[in-house]
Amino acid sequence: MTDLSRFPITGKWPAQHPDRIQLYSLPTPNGVKVSIALEETGLPYEPHLVRFDSNDQLTPEFLSLNPNNKIPAILDPNGPGGQPLALFESGAILMYLAEKSGQLLPADAAGRYEALQWLMFQMGGIGPMFGQLGFFHKFAGKDFADKRPRDRYVAESRRLLGVLNQRLAQRDWLLDSGYSVADIATFPWVNNLVGFYGAGDLVGYADFPHVQRIVQAFMARPAVARGMGIPARPPAN
Repeated sequence: MTDLSRFPITGKWPAQHPDRIQLYSLPTPNGVKVSIALEETGLPYEPHLVRFDSNDQLTPEFLSLNPNNKIPAILDPNGPGGQPLALFESGAILMYLAEKSGQLLPADAAGRYEALQWLMFQMGGIGPMFGQLGFFHKFAGKDFADKRPRDRYVAESRRLLGVLNQRLAQRDWLLDSGYSVADIATFPWVNNLVGFYGAGDLVGYADFPHVQRIVQAFMARPAVARGMGIPARPPAN
């Protein structure tokens, strides 16, 4: 049996199945990228809930795996060369899982870089912009008298949705080769924007029919439906 005891994070979240990929996460748009990818590929894994309400992400055990105190992070007992691999940043984890499984990524170099560019598009644009818009629309930002910050993120979010809409006008997924890590990275954020953040009307989501079509197809995938709830949140008191 694989011994993961040298990794401090396993002291707080003991591995019941140390031969499996250990996932430390929360079902947020960034977190579910990895749980969806794991469900899609069929790689064996064990999820652990990192609770923000108790600041789990700031504990020494979690910081030993991810010094940036963000989810998700993984610990693969069977990494490159058969050695354990600790990894954080959702984009890097998606690429790793795709390469490990031989799925969700084109085999040719050109296709791989095409996937990488759309993955970077999500990480550099979609995620940060939609997240800031969510703050100003749903959370504390709504109390700001000055609406210029919110309006800035609304305008940029609309622009990004326009880029996606144009890209998807003649495609079923972001890549010509089919479903990939780029889709897994992007569409949880779009779904969150109009669902959890409730910003669909604010950004004019109805103006982007191709985005709507693909988000519906994405959410209908069985692996996506499972991954969206992993790790399971504790029941509300």
